[in-house]
Amino acid sequence: MNFVYILQSETNKSKYYYGKTQDLKSRLKQHNSGQSGHTKKYIPWKIVWYGCFESPEKASEFEAYLKTASGKAFLRKRLV
Repeated sequence: MNFVYILQSETNKSKYYYGKTQDLKSRLKQHNSGQSGHTKKYIPWKIVWYGCFESPEKASEFEAYLKTASGKAFLRKRLV
């Protein structure tokens, strides 16, 4: 399965991170251990939403959408 996920920083509740992976638990551990340069400043992170996609292409498309202004509005209104 291909997961698209949204993380929220537990130290700064206004910070979100959007990503995709095939192993959600392992990826969260990477974020919280500082292995990702984009997220290590706001450790620790928690998963606030995730979705499963059979197709890697659909997962990539949805992740890209979440990173747009429209996607961020959708995220705040409907997902978190």
